[in-house]
Amino acid sequence: MTNVSLAQASEIVDRAIAHGREQGYRPLTVAVLDSGGHLVAFKREDQSSLLRYEIATGKAWGALGMGTASRNLAGVADQRPAFMNAIISASGGRLVPVPGGVLIRDSDGSLVGAVGVSGDASDQDEACAVAGIESAGLTADTG
Repeated sequence: MTNVSLAQASEIVDRAIAHGREQGYRPLTVAVLDSGGHLVAFKREDQSSLLRYEIATGKAWGALGMGTASRNLAGVADQRPAFMNAIISASGGRLVPVPGGVLIRDSDGSLVGAVGVSGDASDQDEACAVAGIESAGLTADTG
């Protein structure tokens, strides 16, 4: 199993934050996890609020754990709330089912990690994640 490299993860974080600044988004927190769910790179902008680390990591961790972007998990939460509550409970509360958690795939389509972004509206968070992943020459899987 391959993983996102430190160089790639650093590029993802930096570009995601740069995209947010270019768009005028609120301060962001960005976490990149490898395919095993381990933190590879992380940054929190000045003025990003207290729980943003947990939210960003939870978006990425949930995407990895369920094998689909957190946007899809939000849909599951809407359609099957009891099931999603059970998954959140089973994960010890680590899973955050809202857009902003995006799977990272390499050129072969293999899963190499996930990125989670938190700080602005969920759709904007997801756009920053995609910008970061693509700038690293990888493929963003939003579901």
